[in-house]
Amino acid sequence: MPRGVKKSDLPEKTCITCGRPFLWRKKWEKVWDEVKYCSDRCRTEAKGAAIAAKKP
Repeated sequence: MPRGVKKSDLPEKTCITCGRPFLWRKKWEKVWDEVKYCSDRCRTEAKGAAIAAKKP
């Protein structure tokens, strides 16, 4: 008998950098409300863009 939850029943969010949807992961279980980005690449791109915007 299968255990767990179907992927279609997992919570989903949209990445604020690339706009792609991403699903809940076990490693994000405790911090799901704080997760904003789908990957490390999107997180670093967002921070890089914020730094570039501050430069005159």
